[in-house]
Amino acid sequence: MKIIAINGSPKANGNTYTALALVGEQLQKEGVEFEIIQVGNKLIRGCMACGGCARNLNEQCVFDDEVNACLQKLKAADGILLGAPVHYAGIAGTMKSFLDRLFYVAGVNGGLFRHKVGASVVAVRRSGGVPTFDALNHYITYAEMIMPGSNYWNVIHGREPGEVLQDHEGNQIMRVLGKNMAWLLKLVAAGKAQAPQREDKVVTNFVR
Repeated sequence: MKIIAINGSPKANGNTYTALALVGEQLQKEGVEFEIIQVGNKLIRGCMACGGCARNLNEQCVFDDEVNACLQKLKAADGILLGAPVHYAGIAGTMKSFLDRLFYVAGVNGGLFRHKVGASVVAVRRSGGVPTFDALNHYITYAEMIMPGSNYWNVIHGREPGEVLQDHEGNQIMRVLGKNMAWLLKLVAAGKAQAPQREDKVVTNFVR
């Protein structure tokens, strides 16, 4: 089994990376393969709402960048872990652009992330962690992914790289998340034969 983590911070080795690594350490102790992919310092444009991915149905965005490079890796993984820093009480811009396009392409191509285990973590200096955590989870729940919890919301605090290691409660949150994620992976694998069939998406516009 394998979990792929997405680091949405522009700092490749900052506190978001450390938070992801803390979760990954527990996953590896449980025999789960773990990899972190850095996207937060890449040049990734936002979604243009062109609908090309829905017309082509080739599991690709029309803009060939990190989104397409990561999509097939994430499709092959058993779970996805999202990590982001807080910018103005929200997801960092590059990560937001990446996730908007990634999850839209996955969704219109038959739900490529459906029933994968998914979770998110946030690194923050002071405030805005919970709104950012909530925003990351919107992608996970929209994609019919299965989400483990921890013993608090998955937010860890620190400013300079490595300072999050001084947040002892935050460290425990990451450890517990990693343990629960590994356990849920095994439960999902054992129950795949009984998984419900996918329903076609029903779309209702409020204004017709």
